[in-house]
Amino acid sequence: MAVKYEAEEKPEIQLTSMMDCIFLMLIFFLVSSQLKKIEKEIPMKLPEANVARDVKATPELVTVSVDAKGGLYVNSKPVGPAGLRSALQAAFAEKPDRRIRIDGDVFAPFRSIVQVLDVCQQEKLTVVGIHTADGSRK
Repeated sequence: MAVKYEAEEKPEIQLTSMMDCIFLMLIFFLVSSQLKKIEKEIPMKLPEANVARDVKATPELVTVSVDAKGGLYVNSKPVGPAGLRSALQAAFAEKPDRRIRIDGDVFAPFRSIVQVLDVCQQEKLTVVGIHTADGSRK
């Protein structure tokens, strides 16, 4: 059945709802791409373990990374030993049972890993894990 229009009335396509959906999708993709970027900034080869468990990163997880030269990073931001201590003090003050994950490069100096563990113990952070790659997937 044909629709008859008067001479003054022109057909229009309503784009408002489609533009709203596209805008929401754009925001979603921008936010989700920024969340993935945090873990990828520091180039690191993790040591392998045959019984590694895959634990998803959560917003309350504090990641302490140690690169091959012994450099310290907290949530991908470079810090020194004093910055490490203040970041972990702030994490403990915010939530005493906060999870700490140590990402140590396979060639990182052992003294740097021990330093991170020592600071965690001094700041009374007891939920500490070491991130490894899954060695059983070769």
